[in-house]
Amino acid sequence: MRAEQQYIDLFSQCEAMICKHSAEVLNAPRAQAFADFERLGFPTRKQEKYKYIDASKLFEPDYGLNLNRLDIPVNPYEVFKCDVPNMSTSLYFVVNDAFYNKSLTKPQLPEGVLLGSLKELSEQHPALVKKYYGKLADTAKDGITAFNTTFAQDGFMLYVPKGVVIDKPIQLVNILRADVNFMVNRRILIVLEDGAQARLLVCDHAMDNVNFLSTQVIEAHIGENAVFDLYELEETHTSSVRFSNLYVNQEANSNVLLNGMTLHNGTTRNTTEVTLSGRGAEINLCGMAIADKNEQVDNHTFIDHKVSDCTSNELFKYVLDDQAIGAFAGKVIRIGHMGENAYPEKVEAVMAGLDRVFADLGITLKCSLKEAYDKRMNG
Repeated sequence: MRAEQQYIDLFSQCEAMICKHSAEVLNAPRAQAFADFERLGFPTRKQEKYKYIDASKLFEPDYGLNLNRLDIPVNPYEVFKCDVPNMSTSLYFVVNDAFYNKSLTKPQLPEGVLLGSLKELSEQHPALVKKYYGKLADTAKDGITAFNTTFAQDGFMLYVPKGVVIDKPIQLVNILRADVNFMVNRRILIVLEDGAQARLLVCDHAMDNVNFLSTQVIEAHIGENAVFDLYELEETHTSSVRFSNLYVNQEANSNVLLNGMTLHNGTTRNTTEVTLSGRGAEINLCGMAIADKNEQVDNHTFIDHKVSDCTSNELFKYVLDDQAIGAFAGKVIRIGHMGENAYPEKVEAVMAGLDRVFADLGITLKCSLKEAYDKRMNG
C-alpha cells in the first residue's frame, strides 16, 4: 500500500479543504469513495482487468495537487491553437481540472441547455446534478474511480433537455499546465434527455514539459431516442500518464458513437463501460492509437446488453513502432438475449467449432454442442 498511503494521509489531512473548494453534490459521495479506495487501493497486474498495466506503480511518484484551488496563470484562448483546419465548434476549456469561465465570447446554445463548470452547475442546480452524479461510476468496483471521486473538485457538465438538438459540435480542450510534477483529477458529467442530440469533442493537451498524471471519470446518461457522439483525442507528451474511465448508460432506441484517439502520449489507460438498458439501443465503440518510442496505450471495454434487441459494434486499430506497447481487452455480455441480432446460424457455427476443438483436445462431451443447440432451438 506504499503508493496508496500518501494519498490516504493526504485526504485525511485535507478533507475539509477539498470539500470547501467543491460543491455539496460532489462532496456527498466523497467519504464512501475514500473508504472504497482504502479497501481497493490502486489496481495492479494481479487483477484481470488491469493485467497489461501496473497502475499502482504509476501513482508512486510525488505529484503536486491544487487542492486549495489557486488560480493558474494562463489564458487558454491565447496559448491554444487547433491544428485541424476549418473546424467549426463551440470552444471551451478546462485548465487542469477547473473549467475556464473567462471565455471571450459566449456561444449561443438552445434554451435549457446547461454547459460549464460541474462545481458551479452543482451549486446552481443541485437536484439535477444529484440525480445523475456518481450513479454510473461505482466506486466499490474500481480503485481509479474511487480515487477520482475522492479527490475531484470540479470538471465539466453538459445537460441537454428533452427534444433539444445542439447543431454545432462542442469542443472541450483539457489543458495541462504546471511548473512542477502535477496531478489532475477531473470529472465530466453528460446528460441527454429523451430525444436530445449533441456532439462533443474532448481534446487533451499538455503545455509544460513536466510529469503529469491525470485521472478522468466521465458519466454519460443517454435518454430514449437520444443521439450522442463523443470523440476523445489525446495529444500530450511522453511524460504524461492518463487514466480515463468512461461510463455510459443508454435507454431505448438511443444511438451513441464513442471514438477515442491516442496520437501522442506517455502511458494511457482507457476504460469504457457501456450499459444498453433499453430495447433498440445502439452503441458504436471505436478507437485508434499511434504510438512509438516507449509509449503505452491500453484500452479496456465492457458492453452489457441488459435487454434484447440491442446492437453493439466495436473497432479498434493500433499502429506501433519502436518499443511502444498496445493492449486491448474487451467483453460483451448477455449476447444470448439479443433477440433477432443473435443469428441462429452463427451460434450453430460456433457450437460446431467448439465440438471440433474439444475433439482435438481429446475431451469427450456427453453430447454434441451443435446437436444439443439444434434440438433446443427446434423444440
